[in-house]
Amino acid sequence: MTQPHTSSRQADFRVYLGSTLLFIYIVFSTLIVGVAILGGFFLPFPMRYKIADIWINCLLFMLKLCCGLSYEVEGLENIPRDKAAIILSKHQSAWETVALRQFISPQTAVLKKSLLQIPFGGWALATLKPIAIDRQNQKEALKMLIERGIERLQEGLFVVVFPEGTRVAPGHHKKFNAGGAMLAQKSGYPVIPLAHNAGEFWPRNSFLKYPGVIKVRIGPAISSTDKKSKDINAEAEAWINKAMLELGAG
Repeated sequence: MTQPHTSSRQADFRVYLGSTLLFIYIVFSTLIVGVAILGGFFLPFPMRYKIADIWINCLLFMLKLCCGLSYEVEGLENIPRDKAAIILSKHQSAWETVALRQFISPQTAVLKKSLLQIPFGGWALATLKPIAIDRQNQKEALKMLIERGIERLQEGLFVVVFPEGTRVAPGHHKKFNAGGAMLAQKSGYPVIPLAHNAGEFWPRNSFLKYPGVIKVRIGPAISSTDKKSKDINAEAEAWINKAMLELGAG
């Protein structure tokens, strides 16, 4: 059944109340967990990662409790259990930047370097092996993505890439950047395409979160062996676009 776009949703008192409570929780919990991770900078990476996981688990619990928003995943069997991979994910919301860690782990993500400057939360994020790039310098950003991406893959971390580069509203499309596909070509690791409709419930640049169930669909692995990056990218983009249409969020 096709979900209505958020533009057609009506925000009632519960939506405003739940979104406000969640916002308060995020502010205070980020401060507390940020301090905890920074205080444990000397701990092994898996322990710092676990602290961040606890915060994410609690955040998604509060999201369901306050806003009535949960999720379900189809295609978990496509996530490799014996090696890392590159996740090329649709980007509609802030939701996927945290929630994917619950079922794709351990992972790191490609993100804007400026995010690491956010007090406490960003500083803590900097200790979790992110691939931080400067979007103003595309040549250097691509070099950093490939070099750091290969390092992280070899360490056993999934690398999450949002090839659209920015959040795109439901029903809209943005051409995929080639960085994630180039990482796959250079590293030899497979690509896992991922589609979801989180933007229907947690819209970009919106304070409000709407109740419902976010649908996540994970596709079969796309081999990077003997393939050009443009072909890998085209295959992933085609799969994601088709899945988005089937989810009613294309």
